[in-house]
Amino acid sequence: MSIRPAREADLPEMRRIYAPYVENTTYSFEYTVPTEEEFLQRFRQHVAQFPWLVWEEDGAVLGYAYAGAPWERMAYSWCAEVSIYLAPQAQGRGVGRALYGVLEQILTRQGYRMIYALITTENRPSADFHQAMGYTYRTTFENCGYKMGRWLGVIWYEKQLNPLDVPETLPKNWTACIQNLT
Repeated sequence: MSIRPAREADLPEMRRIYAPYVENTTYSFEYTVPTEEEFLQRFRQHVAQFPWLVWEEDGAVLGYAYAGAPWERMAYSWCAEVSIYLAPQAQGRGVGRALYGVLEQILTRQGYRMIYALITTENRPSADFHQAMGYTYRTTFENCGYKMGRWLGVIWYEKQLNPLDVPETLPKNWTACIQNLT
C-alpha cells in the first residue's frame, strides 16, 4: 500500500470510486457521474496547482484525495478546498487519515493558510472524520441543494495550516513540495 501522486492512468479507477457517491448518495451534489472527458479536464485543472493523491494497494487505486481553489478572486489565493473519496474496502482502515495527512503536508509546504471542507448535512461520517482531523465547524448552509427528492444543507469546516502573516509569495506549485513526505 502506498500514497502517491495521481496520474491520468488512474482516472478510470477514481471515476469508479466516485460514481456510487453521485448515483446512490446525497454526499455529492452532482446528479450524473462526470464523463471520462469531464473527469480528465477536472483532474488537469486541479493538478496544475494543487495536489491530487491516490491510495494504492496491490496495483489498485482504493481512494483519492485532492485540493482545489475554493474561489477565484486573487485575495483567496492562500485558501484551498479539500475532498476525499474512498472505495468501500478502504473505509474505516485509516486510509482517509493517511491521505489527508500527506495532502495537508503538501498544502502547508506550498504556503496555503486556510483549507476548507464542505460536506452535505447527511454525510455524518465525513463530518465526524473532518472533526477528528482537526477541522473546525464554521456554519451550515441550510437547504441549499436539492437531490434525491429532498432539500439538503452543506456544513462548512475549516483548518488553519500556516500562520496568518503577511505572505511574501503566492503558494508554490505542489510538485515542488512532495519530497520526503511521511
